[in-house]
Amino acid sequence: MISLSGVTQHYGIRPVLRDIDLKIPHGRLTAIVGPNGMGKTTLLGVLAGTLSPQKGEVEIDGLRRRRSVEEELAIRRLMVYLPDHPWLPKERTGREFLLAVGALYDVSPERLLSHVERLLTLFQLTREGDWPIRSYSNGQKKKVAIASALISDAPILLLDEIFGGGLDPAGILALKHVLKRLTKSEGRTVIMTAPVPEIVEELADEVIVLREGRVEAHDTIEGLRQRANCRGSLAEVLGRLIHPEMLDHVRQYFDGDGR
Repeated sequence: MISLSGVTQHYGIRPVLRDIDLKIPHGRLTAIVGPNGMGKTTLLGVLAGTLSPQKGEVEIDGLRRRRSVEEELAIRRLMVYLPDHPWLPKERTGREFLLAVGALYDVSPERLLSHVERLLTLFQLTREGDWPIRSYSNGQKKKVAIASALISDAPILLLDEIFGGGLDPAGILALKHVLKRLTKSEGRTVIMTAPVPEIVEELADEVIVLREGRVEAHDTIEGLRQRANCRGSLAEVLGRLIHPEMLDHVRQYFDGDGR
């Protein structure tokens, strides 16, 4: 279980997360959604330990973030965090980068060599794998960054805006299948932010809806439909939960057209 208790995070005088309480079970894909600037990336950073909240606690399997060096190191062995704009060693080749990350996570040499080859093939980087990363397109950089998270074999994956950044249709399709397999067959935990409701609707076991720095809802997609009293798409459901005034604004827009 991943647990957040009373987590508050602010930048200067602007609160971003307000007294967040969450329990996220293992072995599921959880999507964090909400309007821009409402704390999705901040929440993921707090889970990852790159941000230390001004108030509250984060626990992973009973281990508390930043309570001791030993606990923090144990947590870091359990998870991998891929931010929206990750640092990449541009002078290294994609293959060298993946081998280095795998070694950092103590992946056995036999599995590491095989897994690197399979990831490069999966994301259509077989030829580019021996090129320096600085020569990659934005989409290829996104693919090698995703591969670096997968090569870790970490049981918990924290993925920020994983389907953005120029990922092409083939990469999106491959990633969808991989994430489904990791959670459904291997019991791994994936927590991701995603701006596209259609992708969330296809993949997520449960959804955390953030609004103005608070948890507006945390439920399955069917549970969100019941809460919003809407049988439509997830985009419609989220619109009712996050922006209940939006339909009024749409009507006002057309009513004021005068035609």
